[in-house]
Amino acid sequence: MNVENIAPWELLQKKMTWEQLKYIQNKKILDFGSGNGMTASHFAIDNEVIAIEPNKEILKGRFRENNYTQITGDMKELKHFEDESFDVILCHNVFEYLVERKEIIREFSRILKRNGYLSILKHNRAGRVMQMVVLLNNFGHANELLAGENGHAQQFGEINYYDYSEIFKWSDKFELEKIFGIRTFWDLQQNQEIHKDESWQKQMLKIELKVCEVEEYRSISSFHHVILRKK
Repeated sequence: MNVENIAPWELLQKKMTWEQLKYIQNKKILDFGSGNGMTASHFAIDNEVIAIEPNKEILKGRFRENNYTQITGDMKELKHFEDESFDVILCHNVFEYLVERKEIIREFSRILKRNGYLSILKHNRAGRVMQMVVLLNNFGHANELLAGENGHAQQFGEINYYDYSEIFKWSDKFELEKIFGIRTFWDLQQNQEIHKDESWQKQMLKIELKVCEVEEYRSISSFHHVILRKK
């Protein structure tokens, strides 16, 4: 797969996440729900990476620029790893579409090393409401979200929103390290043509990174990047 085939918003999201995890080097990483393999390939430059993805269609065109191990499967694959097998686990834009979140988190806590990092990328309900009202003029869905209803993604189905604090109910092995905002401004830009401009993209990435830890902006970002550390 070529990076030119990746939507600009997805590329921005990945670049932000990579920057927030740039300290990860010479580690053993599990990318659970690896999708097109772009993130697995990126981290394989300096790390040993194992990726798990159930969607065979997505895997047909996955990124292969750097060497990593790709497993076709789901949460059952986690049972095959020994205790404390990984230094880092990535789980990006996955939990919203699964009902076995509690079981998966408990497996993560088993196979992650002590003081290891769990990186979770999750939807932020408040950011989605902002997008619905400002960009899409979809007041109906905005009101549904405000009432606590779930959303819908065209490719993956129902978006089951959750708060990161729920993770501590699923497992007592983690503590919060950091929370970053992802796509605070991007999803409010109505000029779709400018999204393709590389100069604009670079400026957007720069200012997004500048505010990603500022609570006022983080609270309305489309996604939250939650980094947990195993106790």
